[in-house]
Amino acid sequence: MVTTTSKIPHFRKTETSSQLIVHGKPFLVLGAELQNSALTSAEYMNEVWPKLKAANINTVLGCVTWENIEKIEGQFDFEGVEKLVLGARAHGLRLVILWFGSFKNGVSTYVPSWIKTDPKRFPRAKLRKARGVLKTADVLSIFDEEAKRADASAFGELMRFLRKIDEEYSTVLMVQVENECGLLGDSRDASPAATKKFLEPVPKALVEFLSSDFEKLHADCKPNLDFFKANSTSSGSWEEVFGVGPQTDELFMAYHYSLYLNEVAAAGKKEYPLPLYTNVWQNNYDADNTFPAFVGGGKEPGGYPSGGGTTNVLDIWQRFAPNLDMITPDVYLNDYTTSCAKYRHKNQPLFIAEQRRDEHGARRIWVAYGSHQAIGVSPFGIDTLEPKTNPFTKHYGLLSSVSQIVLEAQRRPNSSIGFYFDEITKNASDRFQSIIKHFGDWELRIERAFVFGKSGPGAGMIIHLGGAKFLLIGWGFQVRGRSLSSAAEFTGILRFEEKLVADRETGELRTLRTLNGDETRGGLVAVMPNEDPDYGDFPICVTIPARTMIGEVEFYAIGESSRL
Repeated sequence: MVTTTSKIPHFRKTETSSQLIVHGKPFLVLGAELQNSALTSAEYMNEVWPKLKAANINTVLGCVTWENIEKIEGQFDFEGVEKLVLGARAHGLRLVILWFGSFKNGVSTYVPSWIKTDPKRFPRAKLRKARGVLKTADVLSIFDEEAKRADASAFGELMRFLRKIDEEYSTVLMVQVENECGLLGDSRDASPAATKKFLEPVPKALVEFLSSDFEKLHADCKPNLDFFKANSTSSGSWEEVFGVGPQTDELFMAYHYSLYLNEVAAAGKKEYPLPLYTNVWQNNYDADNTFPAFVGGGKEPGGYPSGGGTTNVLDIWQRFAPNLDMITPDVYLNDYTTSCAKYRHKNQPLFIAEQRRDEHGARRIWVAYGSHQAIGVSPFGIDTLEPKTNPFTKHYGLLSSVSQIVLEAQRRPNSSIGFYFDEITKNASDRFQSIIKHFGDWELRIERAFVFGKSGPGAGMIIHLGGAKFLLIGWGFQVRGRSLSSAAEFTGILRFEEKLVADRETGELRTLRTLNGDETRGGLVAVMPNEDPDYGDFPICVTIPARTMIGEVEFYAIGESSRL
């Protein structure tokens, strides 16, 4: 991980994780990824930049494709890249460059034509089909040195150019190396070169790593190593060491994909040591939807890209691709909260490289920022939305105003929690129960904001300010406090204030209103309502509409006739 103190963007370790440092200050990425090829056109982006800025986005994720910068082998054209970097800079936006090199979504469609049309020099992976038939896949074989060397060379040239035009400005914050790599259609490459490697002894470094670090491995990885743990043979072919099956194939592919990307990343980092990462098309283990498993790629390697950095092989990626600063999940159909927790494995930084762009997805980002110290999130396809109808405009607007407060909280262990409440569907019960969280000597119960009519959605985070004080950010929820002291006989609200951001650079707040009475349900609940609370048929307005969406509450407890 880069630890330089220079002006180049880098990660700085904290007690809880790592933060992205830009020009000496922590930076919270409020990201958005463009449609696949949007960033290849400066003319198109001239229409898009203002929309992104109006949606409170501060960082744009978009591709630089191998086929566009090296149309003729060894001849590089970065004119389009420069126009796009300058365009982002002119609109006060940062960039995360997505390198669409050898791999994009498990295939190789963005490689130059001189690679596509020369399978002898740049062999393709082979898929095993019925009756022993091998089918040529639309993806480069990772067992070919020529493709890897050519990719590394092109990526190094790109990073050299970015340093030349942008080191002073840090418009480009990070670079993604490849995109959702792995093999689709089979659990392993069956090309001659791959099969030869598969029959050779498993590399000693991998066997020693899995043996010595077994207890520290991701919980999802260990079940795939039952044969390995029970087997007394620590040397031999992949099937002799790990057993026969698709999980062994996946371990094999993960090891070699990690080596491939590590070499490409090393070439780039040598030229310009920006933070580098790769993203992951997840296996569909923890569904957060009603879509069938095959829609998201399924549960078996090959249904999703076999060998990509899924959690069951994440340790291999972290160990054998050290030039990548993090392995990041794309979260569309998987459970969002679970994905965040799993990809904090071994305390790596969390970045949600792709996710849903709708309100369903927008509510969930508070969990990433508030509970898992995410450096950022990135909804996909954001350039097709207008700011007025883009749900992230509201969420990012609030997060932007309190970003310094959030960053400060992320540096303090166990000081914040993020949460969300979805819409309650018709004729369905509320599956979101109360959230209970302990902060020091206090227990907080977080619930939907109380209304007489239909309960609405909500999202936000709570930050512990010390003692009995808490900052509430968001809407559609309410908070009850309880002292954990055994002497406490009663807990109530001492003071509840609506806050306004006075200085975004420092995170300074000022009090706008002091709330009490109906706004606290008689001193018992701090309510952060929606913008348009539903009262049903109740004739009295008892809940103020959300305004600043920032509040500060202090609880108190008494026992034996004295304040605790």
